[in-house]
Formats: sequence, C-alpha cells, structure tokens
Amino acid sequence: MINCNPETVSTDYDTSDRLYFEPLSFEHVMEILRVEQENGTLHGVIVQFGGQTPLKLANALHDEGIPILGTTPDAIDLAEDRERFQQLVQSLDLMQPKNGIAHSDAEAMAIADEVGYPLVIRPSYVLGGRAMEIVRDTPQLERYIKEAVVVSGDSPVLLDSYLAGAIEIDVDAICDGETVHVAGIMQHIEEAGVHSGDSACSLPPYSLSAEIITELHRQTKLLALALNVVGLMNIQFAVKDGDVYLIEVNPRASRTVPFVAKAVNSPIASIAARVMAGEKLSAFDLVDPNIDSFAVKEAVLPFARFPGVDTVLGPEMRSTGEVMGSDKNFHLAFLKAQMGAGTSLPTEGNVFISIKDFDKTPMMLEAAQVLTEMGFGIFATGGTAAWLNENGVSCEKVLKVYEGRPSIVDRMKDGDIHLVMNTTESMQAVNDSREIRSVALYDKIPYFTTAAASHAAALAMKAAVQGVIGVKSLQNAS
Repeated sequence: MINCNPETVSTDYDTSDRLYFEPLSFEHVMEILRVEQENGTLHGVIVQFGGQTPLKLANALHDEGIPILGTTPDAIDLAEDRERFQQLVQSLDLMQPKNGIAHSDAEAMAIADEVGYPLVIRPSYVLGGRAMEIVRDTPQLERYIKEAVVVSGDSPVLLDSYLAGAIEIDVDAICDGETVHVAGIMQHIEEAGVHSGDSACSLPPYSLSAEIITELHRQTKLLALALNVVGLMNIQFAVKDGDVYLIEVNPRASRTVPFVAKAVNSPIASIAARVMAGEKLSAFDLVDPNIDSFAVKEAVLPFARFPGVDTVLGPEMRSTGEVMGSDKNFHLAFLKAQMGAGTSLPTEGNVFISIKDFDKTPMMLEAAQVLTEMGFGIFATGGTAAWLNENGVSCEKVLKVYEGRPSIVDRMKDGDIHLVMNTTESMQAVNDSREIRSVALYDKIPYFTTAAASHAAALAMKAAVQGVIGVKSLQNAS
C-alpha cells in the first residue's frame, strides 16, 4: 500500500505486507514498483481506493507497462472526460441537466446564455469538488473565469443547469464486467448543490418512491456495463419532479464506501478488491442494501479552526470527516448522527428562522409548527416573519444586521437564541447573513443552512422528546 498521508487513521498496518508513506506522484510510484518487482512478480496495481489522485496516474502507469487491475485506464478516462462521458450518456438515452462544454471564455459565456442561470460549473478531473461553483449571473461567471480556472482546450469546463430543490442521491456499486451489484443507495438530506462529502445522507432512502429506486437500479447497471467497470463505482443522481438526472460517475471507491459497508454489514471494499483481481460476484454472499433500519451519515466540518471562513455549504467539499447514526426511526438516526458530529440540539428555548423565498414551502412550515408545538419561541426576520404569521405560526420579528439595533446578532450574543435555521441565495444575502453564521459557530449555537436539514432537525428534536434514544454495538446494528 502506498499512502501519501501519514496522518490518516484509515491505514491499518495489518492490512498490507508493506506500507509506503510516499507522495502519490508518477516518479515515486514507479520507483516503489521497481523495488517491488525485485521481490517477485508484479501482478498489477489497484488505483480505485485512493480517490481522484491515483486515477490520474492510471494512464501513465499503463503506458509504462504496469498492469492496472480492475477498470481499464481508458474506461476511467471515459468517465472522467466530460466530452466523452456526455456522448456515452446520450447514447444510453439517459437524462442529464441541460449543459454544455466550454473550451474558451467566450464559449462559456455563450453556453451560459443558452442554458440559463443558475449554473453549476465543474472543471474536468477535479478533486473534492475543487473549483466547482454555483453561478447565478453573468458578473459572477466573469469573476469565476477570471479567478477560479483557466478555460482552454486542454481543460474544458462543464456548465450544468442547476436543479434547484432537487434531491441528490449517491449510489455505490460493484461490477465484475458482467454482473452488477448495487451495494448502497443513499439519499442526501441537503438538496442538490451541496457537495456529497458535506451532505448528510440516509441509507436506505427515507422518502424516495419504489419506482424511483427501481429506476436508480436500472441506470446504475446500465452505466456500469457501458463503462466496462471492474470493481467499484460511484454514481451521483438528482431527482426532480419524478425525473432522474445523472450528475456524474466515478469509476472508483467513493468516500461513502466505509459508511455503506458498516450500514449494510458487508465487506464491499474486500469484495471489490477480489473482483479486480479476477473473481466473479457470483462467488460472494452479497447483501441487499434495503436494510430494515436507517443509517444516517453526517459530515464533520472544521470551520471553528479557520477564523473568518463562511459556513455556507456549496459544491466544493469542506468536511474533514464523518459520523454515523443508526436507528429504526429515521429522525432518531439523524439525531444520533448530529450528536456524533458534536451538534447538541436544544430541548427548549428560542429558534431563529430566516429563509429565502424558494424555501417558504410546506416542509419548512411543518418544521416551524413542530418547534412551536414543542414550546420553542420563534424569532424571524421581516419576510420570513410575515410568511409564518400568514400561515398561523406565531413569531417575533427581529432586525437583520444592517437594519439597526438590537439585531439578530445582538440577540444571539445575549444568549436568547438556541438554534439557527438560515438559508440564503443571492451573493448579497449571503454577505448580509455572514455574521449570523459566524456568531452561531463560535458561540456553539446549532445552525442549519439548508431547508431539508432544518426540517430533519426539527423532526429529530420532536422524536427525541417522544422516544427513547437506544444504543447498541455496531456489530449488532444491522
């Protein structure tokens, strides 16, 4: 095993015969392989377990005559290259968000006019959503092109229509080239637009219909076979208005693999490694991912260690770890995941709610009603307060930061607010509400920046009051 990060806790010294802590560059890897070849026959190299970095080495290693076990370098490139992948998706008659590929600044502007705002921009071959951004207008696009990436023929960018309010889904699967096993389907709790590494998710899905899940199975199998995957693959889908859209495919292990393995109690990484080495899926006892309890993954975010960083989540990954909660009840599983991530949800006090117009939905209304029924006081800014009052939820209006004193920030600093639900949209609104999130972070006030997570938190708090939070060992959790 070659690991470029000696700080990691995921490397077990008992897992491999030899462990190298070296940079994952072509020169270092080739030198290690030269040393290994002196000890015997080199049957091949597995590149699927190290995220994006080893995939970038696959072609160079292949060109040097090093066998790549599992999915071939060409198939990896097919999934990673935005243009080749787009052609494959069209040939399979699958739906993608309306998009275009730009090879120059002018082309990017023209595609933006055609597709329409808001857009998600993603360069080819990116790691952890690096340089991905949601762009809402032409000045923001111009700034992105100027500051974030160089758009050229060698490094084109994909401009996707942003599916506002869509449900995002992660699927992990194993393929042996002939048979496909869907190891896990995870429904994100945060809506599309938040990087999958930062979003809480539920396995099995907590609100998707049986028809949608069947369609996800069908598309996963279709893509695995079309890409000639041998080993692991991860697919990200979005569901909006009953339609399934394909976001992207990664022909490798995703960060969700350890979570899925624990949730369904199946050694999927071990199975995938043996499949890459030539075994067939028929030789293994494969576990149905539709388990009879809910496992909820929550991201651990390091914002408190980086003063001045805004805590709004977006398409670029910022989490540094994750935890898991498990229960027969989805909302209790979500509550346990929050507890594991260090978020202590209150049982009494006051809640501040300020949400963008798009989020003024029956779902957020239910969250506010649940909190009121539990005895919480509701504070809200002007627009949100008017909407809540119109819908029968009593609340107290509070001033925004720039509207005067005492503002919501003053109330938070005085200890009057015990939970924050704040969703924003425009750049101006994000800037105006930045101090709210900063005070919440440093005063350890639980906060949620998406409507879906706010709703899940409210119902989790209700479930905590009504039910008993049970504990059992991980070995007996599934």
